[in-house]
Order: sequence, then structure tokens, then C-alpha cells
Amino acid sequence: MNTLMNTFKYFFVITAELTVLFLGISTIVALILMYIPQEKIKNWMAGRGIWGNCIGAFIGALTPFCACSTIPMTLGFLEAGVTIGPIMSFVIASPLLNPIILTMLVALMGWKVSVVYFILIFSGSIVFGIILEKGGASELVKRVRIVSEQEEEEIPKAFKSKIKRSFFKAWGDFRAVLIYLLIGVGIGAVIYGYLPQDLVLRFAGPDNPFAIPIAALIGIPLYIRAETAIPIGVALMQ
Repeated sequence: MNTLMNTFKYFFVITAELTVLFLGISTIVALILMYIPQEKIKNWMAGRGIWGNCIGAFIGALTPFCACSTIPMTLGFLEAGVTIGPIMSFVIASPLLNPIILTMLVALMGWKVSVVYFILIFSGSIVFGIILEKGGASELVKRVRIVSEQEEEEIPKAFKSKIKRSFFKAWGDFRAVLIYLLIGVGIGAVIYGYLPQDLVLRFAGPDNPFAIPIAALIGIPLYIRAETAIPIGVALMQ
């Protein structure tokens, strides 16, 4: 009975924490992006050399996009003439580095893990972007023209209206990822409450040289949303 209660307690506490973090950070980011025109972002990313890659990775880290939002924005960068290096730095960083993920990591795993994670992903996205551009990946890009039937929404001028619009945007994003968040927290709660500790140590403990590859293989299907994997990782740590 105590195990069941602990499992439910873990589920509801983590879900409540992540809900508040997601809505709060997403609202702030959406509000910030209202003050930065997309054309200006494209101009920043069009910079030559490593600077363009840094900007691409930074924009990817700032924007809480899933794949369905990243791809249309990537096509917009291609249409604007941004080179493949900064674009790929953006594509790599966007789903793995964003304020939601970093906030979740700080809250659930601590700031040290978050700093190491940020440095590795941010620098890795820059390096891979440079490698792909130097390797001639731009020649493999298929030239397509995308015509959108959706008109761009007018940004409200009043600050109160901007906050309201930002919150509704955050709420829409939250509803889109809620199922993945609940799946991740649910699996994490079951692991926390019922998975034997000796079984975890056997497959993912410090004495197993294959612990990291095994964890990577388990994480592959969870890439659908990074928000799904983090609660599971926390449960395994505990």
C-alpha cells in the first residue's frame, strides 16, 4: 500500500511541478520572441563562419519547438539564404536545448547536470553544423518552395495583450505535449515505486561497462519528446 501511495505521490508532485514550469517558461519565451522579428533572426544566422553557427544554436536553445515547428522554420531559413551550417546547428539544438528542458533539468537533477548538458549539446550542435557545411552538405539540399496559406498573426501592441497572447500560445504548446509528459512521468513513477534497485544497478549501475550504451538504446524511442525522458531519468537515479 505504501508503495502504491508513493507512486501516486511521485506522479502528482512531478506533474504539478512540470506543469507550472512549462507554462511559466513558455509564456516568457513567447513574450520575448514577440519583440524579435523573424527577419532579424534570419539576418543574424546568415553571418559567416562560426558566428552563424553560434547564433543558430542559440536560437535553437531559446525556442521551445518540437519537430513540427522546427521544420517549417528551417525551410524559412533556407528560403532566406541562410547557409546549411547555422541551419543544422539550429535543427540539432532546437529539440534538445530549450528553456523548458533546462528548467526541468535544474528542478529535477540540479544545476551542475544542467550546465554540463547545456555545454555538451550547445557545443556539439555548433561542431556538427560546421562539419556538415565543410563537408558540402549544402549541395544535398533539395530546393523547394513552400507557400503557406496561413496568414501571419498581427502582434498586439499593448503589453497586457502580449502577455495574454503569450500565455495562450504556451497553453496550446502545453496541451500538445501533455500526453508525452504524462507518459514520461507515469513510467517514471512506476520505476520509482516498483522497479527493484538491484535490477537497476545490474543493467545501469557503475559496475556495468555497457550501462551508457544500454541507457542510450532505451532513450531512442523516447526522443519523440525530451520532456518524456527526463522524468524517467530522474526516477532511475532515485
